[in-house]
Amino acid sequence: MLRPRIIPCLLLHQGGLVKTQLFKDPKYVGDPINAVRIFNEKEADELMVLDIDATVKGVEPDFALLAKLAAECRMPLCYGGGVTTAQQAVRIIDMGIEKVAVSSAAITDTGLLTEMAAAVGRQSVVVVLDVRKKTGFFSKGYEVCSHNGKRTHKLDPIALAKACQDAGAGEVVINSIDRDGMMNGYDLDFASMIKKNLNIPVTFLGGAGSLDDVSKLISHLGVVGAAAGSLFVFKGKYRAVLINYPDQQQKLKLCLDVMKTGVC
Repeated sequence: MLRPRIIPCLLLHQGGLVKTQLFKDPKYVGDPINAVRIFNEKEADELMVLDIDATVKGVEPDFALLAKLAAECRMPLCYGGGVTTAQQAVRIIDMGIEKVAVSSAAITDTGLLTEMAAAVGRQSVVVVLDVRKKTGFFSKGYEVCSHNGKRTHKLDPIALAKACQDAGAGEVVINSIDRDGMMNGYDLDFASMIKKNLNIPVTFLGGAGSLDDVSKLISHLGVVGAAAGSLFVFKGKYRAVLINYPDQQQKLKLCLDVMKTGVC
């Protein structure tokens, strides 16, 4: 039976792990290999690792680091950052990484998704869309960004997500720029709009500050991925760095809390 997934999202920056707020001010939170080992012990459902430097610098993925991550990881692993060709995706999948995520490359050419799906299988192709609310007195709705929020694309996020699905994406991740690191809850209204327009798995990232926020997302939408960064690397109001993840009892309680949706 399909069930919701609770997914830590780790950001790679200058060789280490960081956490941002509103895509700015990266704070160092640890070593990537050590973090993977801890999430192994905590039996995380899945792990997402995004290199926030690669696309901005125009470099390919750090394959040496990816090989180390793949060797350590004991859970499904999704990697994104600097992937621009199907050949790179094949190389990453051959390392034992289950999913390859693309963002800016897919925005400019959804045909890349078709090539990747043919090369590694649709189930391994993930699109990450960085989305924020439009600003300005006469502006409304949402817009798509890339390059760590520094470039704005005149594209409707829902239409783009559907185009990515049609092109070959097996999953879409919606990353909220406005809620990144704020720990004030997911954008449930926008999440609902995305979910009802797609028939592939959807994961939402940005805003989770507690397991209650995760519960609200799943109760609202059913079977989705609930991804979070700050929730799993900080503890307490002073944001002390402490890698954490719900234990089996907490995950069972989460399922019981959302059983009315019929997903657990």
